[in-house]
Amino acid sequence: MSDGTPAGWLHANPHIHSVRAAACDLNAQARGKRIPRRFAHKLEVEGTRFPFSVLNLDIWGEDIEDSPLVFETGDPDGILKPTERGFLPMPWLETPTALLPLWMFHEDGSAFQGDPRHALSDVLARYAARGLTPVVATEVEFYLIDDSTRQLRVPASPRSGKRRPGAETLAMRQLDAFDRFFTELYDAAEAMDIPANTAISEAGIGQFEIDISHQPDALKAADDAWFFKLLLRGLARKHGFAASFMAKPYPDYAGNGMHVHFSVLDGEGRNVFDDGSRAGSDMLRQAVAGLLAAAPASTLIFAPHLNSYDRLVPGAHAPTGLAWAHENRTAAIRIPSGPGAARRIEHRISGGDANPYLLLAVILAAALAGIDDQADAPAPIIGNAYGQNLPRIPGSWADAIARFEVDPWTPRLLPDVLRENLLRTKRQELRDIEELTDAERLDLYLDTV
Repeated sequence: MSDGTPAGWLHANPHIHSVRAAACDLNAQARGKRIPRRFAHKLEVEGTRFPFSVLNLDIWGEDIEDSPLVFETGDPDGILKPTERGFLPMPWLETPTALLPLWMFHEDGSAFQGDPRHALSDVLARYAARGLTPVVATEVEFYLIDDSTRQLRVPASPRSGKRRPGAETLAMRQLDAFDRFFTELYDAAEAMDIPANTAISEAGIGQFEIDISHQPDALKAADDAWFFKLLLRGLARKHGFAASFMAKPYPDYAGNGMHVHFSVLDGEGRNVFDDGSRAGSDMLRQAVAGLLAAAPASTLIFAPHLNSYDRLVPGAHAPTGLAWAHENRTAAIRIPSGPGAARRIEHRISGGDANPYLLLAVILAAALAGIDDQADAPAPIIGNAYGQNLPRIPGSWADAIARFEVDPWTPRLLPDVLRENLLRTKRQELRDIEELTDAERLDLYLDTV
């Protein structure tokens, strides 16, 4: 039996051969080190070090040219400490390996404000100071893709050897076709303590969605979404195909979203969004107002890459107009029906390519700001949001970068250091991606995001 400490976990798992110690950068890439098992115990006591700038690389893994974290300050090291998750298995690797998630600190023990996990932790501290606890779930969409040729295709079914050429919305046969893969995926998620719940076949060819169950720990919810993306990509390669969270891998099929459901509990465990009515409480409407007001500033978080904006077009199962509604999937903010105790908000703008820590940070910060401001939400819409004259989110990557820089909402959502680093990163990516062909851009995003 493990005693719950990292060293205890390793002792209880003598088959583990090596360790990956990694943190999440601004593009949700895992950055870290491979460490032999015999030296892994030092991580628990001493942590490890790598440059602050490593959490602020561009999508290619290159330094940000004008970053003060690099030459201006001598590219100094931060201290990486294990998060509370401890060691996790990495079932997609052939060699028995453990992942030790890390986050970054300064020498004096203070948090490095350019670390996305700290950004979310800071937002949750603001909730805790008010006696509030967010309860969060994510719905993660992805494609399984045969990318062995230039023409992307749905993988052949391991059962029949056939490829289904069309959409398979909620098709049991599509789930059954990849039963062995999904069984292994669920077993791996269980081993990693990721509460992967319902799986469905979605509207695109080879597209699926898995819900990660709601929990009253938004930091763990973000961890779980990040770990799930690492797991799914790695396990798919083990099975001979790709898994992609790219916002729009196929121009003619629906994009990948990452929808966020959340409610908020008070100190007595009561859902503050529930007032006994179907409409929900004043605090629910205040949170909605904050989300709508902050959405233009937050679009760079919801849609962080060039390809993200191919998904955000009218009539393509992704919201573009800013409105809220009850039980209406064309709206950016949806209030699902159900019992009052489960009254919640569904935020539907984000793509599957978003950084889960930054995504939850800006959503929860905007909702809390709306509550603090006692903001007034507009009336909920009825009918098709795509056919209505609504305020809109920025329609291009360049516009989203510009809006993120100047919008007065942005400082209310994320710390200064992270905002500045993210702006430099996205400006550099926007500049350099112009040099790539469409095929090179597809190759870049397919496995990366």
